[in-house]
Amino acid sequence: MTLRLLPVLCLLFGASTWGLIWYPYRLLEMDGAGGVVSSLASYAIPFVLALPFFWRHLNTARAHLGWLALLALAAGWTNMGYVLAVIGGEIMRVVLLFYLAPVWTVIFSRWLLEEKLSVWGWLIMLFSFTGALTMLWPEGGGLPLPANQAEWVALSAGVTFALANVVTRKVSEADIWAKSLAVWGGVTIIALAALSLESRAFEFAGSASAGTWLLLLGVGLAIGFMTLAVQYGLTHTPANQAIIIFLFELVVAAVASWFLANEALTLREWTGAAMIIAGSLFSGHMEHKHENPQPAA
Repeated sequence: MTLRLLPVLCLLFGASTWGLIWYPYRLLEMDGAGGVVSSLASYAIPFVLALPFFWRHLNTARAHLGWLALLALAAGWTNMGYVLAVIGGEIMRVVLLFYLAPVWTVIFSRWLLEEKLSVWGWLIMLFSFTGALTMLWPEGGGLPLPANQAEWVALSAGVTFALANVVTRKVSEADIWAKSLAVWGGVTIIALAALSLESRAFEFAGSASAGTWLLLLGVGLAIGFMTLAVQYGLTHTPANQAIIIFLFELVVAAVASWFLANEALTLREWTGAAMIIAGSLFSGHMEHKHENPQPAA
């Protein structure tokens, strides 16, 4: 009973962390540590701490180094993009655009896992897209597109989130340490590349308080534990169940954004949100069933 419950608790911990992590990132932004610097610190800290002890796990996955590199790049933009989006956009709209991921998963699953979409799958995908259009439709008319840069970033991060999840399933033989190192390293590399375009990214460091440095360290440790928990949960939980558990992030984000940022969705946005959530809940019926389905990684 305990062994079956532990993966679920790990996924709930990950979902709760993502539903709350936007707030310390906004505090860091106010202290001068922008989203790119915060992302670098958040993922470089667990990467540097874990690499000396667990780099050998990468050797156990030599046959999958190419896929782990793709996982690193996809996870790199997913996580840094999420940070940038929650700093600059409305929390719930950002999170909901992120949760179009089951739709993108269909495309990547067909390409990388050779999973075919069922009739129900096409209907569910259409329903989810309709929900996104409902949520994004401007009140004054115009095209139903993301309203600002933060929402575009969130949408693109959702695409790479789907790719990272499919690649994780593709390399199910690699252990959670190898995949976690790939995630941490990927965000570190992407953030360093982005910092090369910013000339004053570390200007805050000269006047940063001890509280700012402690917050950066705390977020980094939280991200480290969260990554390990999610990788363990995904390895031991069916994918269809995992996506439902991850929806708990929406509940946490909705409550937190209301209490901490005084943000609320309109009725039309809630309607579109409900359609996206429903699409995620039924995402387990999107593919044709196989006689010997692969376990989720």
